[in-house]
Amino acid sequence: MIRLVVVDDHPVVREGLVASLEDDPEFQVVGAVGSAEEAVRVVSSTRPDVILLDLELPGVGGLDAIPMLTAVHPDARILILTAYDTDERVLGAIRAGARGYLLKGASLEEITRAIRTVHAGESYLEPRIASKVMAQLHPRPRPTALSDRERVVLRLVAGGRSNKQIAQHLGITERTVKFHVTSILNKLGADNRAQAVAVAAQRGLL
Repeated sequence: MIRLVVVDDHPVVREGLVASLEDDPEFQVVGAVGSAEEAVRVVSSTRPDVILLDLELPGVGGLDAIPMLTAVHPDARILILTAYDTDERVLGAIRAGARGYLLKGASLEEITRAIRTVHAGESYLEPRIASKVMAQLHPRPRPTALSDRERVVLRLVAGGRSNKQIAQHLGITERTVKFHVTSILNKLGADNRAQAVAVAAQRGLL
């Protein structure tokens, strides 16, 4: 039997989840509370296997509650069940020690599957959340190779010429020059023309 503590500040949500989980003989809900402070007390006394934790809590928020809960019961697996999926919250929860992350739109079947998975010592991220985590941990490499035309434009930028002057010099439209400059900034990871010139100089591109 998997012993659970449910932490959610919305009574209707909390009670509904508890009732649904207790219909399954595999689960035993040993605590259901609405704040991080109550959760620490209940987790410390009941020693659950899995904690279902909402991130939006009154007072101490869910992210800050994760290390508090692991401090009083290091063996508990924390499964986030929340309505929020911003990168900051997702990565913050995973880095703080959560073993799983679900959104509140998840079906009961998925919630129970996630509970079993984290209880077994594995991680559980629903697909949308997994994509966010992978995108942050393994960002797409920024292309750095400049085309021959971009190198020419970059040298003219380094010489202090405006887009209009570069366009006249190369016999192209000012719009095309803007396109090249934007591409140069992206490839060099620069925020502005001056920074692009500095980065290019460091890399020996001028």
